[in-house]
Amino acid sequence: MAWISRRRTRTGWWKHPGAAMLPDDGDAAIAAFLGGGIDPAGFRHRDHVRVAFEMLRRAPFLEVAPAYAAALRALAVKAGRPGAYHETITVGFLALVGERLLAGDESFARFERDNPDLFDKAVLQRWYSAERLSSAAARRTFLLPEPR
Repeated sequence: MAWISRRRTRTGWWKHPGAAMLPDDGDAAIAAFLGGGIDPAGFRHRDHVRVAFEMLRRAPFLEVAPAYAAALRALAVKAGRPGAYHETITVGFLALVGERLLAGDESFARFERDNPDLFDKAVLQRWYSAERLSSAAARRTFLLPEPR
């Protein structure tokens, strides 16, 4: 995974109470996420979006998706909740972040400001019914949105 940097940086955990202590530097945040250096207890939805943003800025979607999903599964196992991983939600959010990056946001702060809906976990309900999204099949494999 060529986009990972081994640089060490100070973390910005004090800026966002309850944050997973992701390093401010994007490459370092990716390395911490992919390397299992994140405390799952503090890894919030915003952190999921931030890591997706950083990874998708550096590599194509089809390269990012398997690495991101594997790291997220490992994080769920580390938290003692292997069943918490949800394939449809993971791929759906990655696709939304990737699509929004087409607007050219260069910083996460600007991306966050321009895309507040991505920080609402319920955003996928625009495309999925609660029943479809909560199904065992959706958890296990990526399901396309149902026709509406």
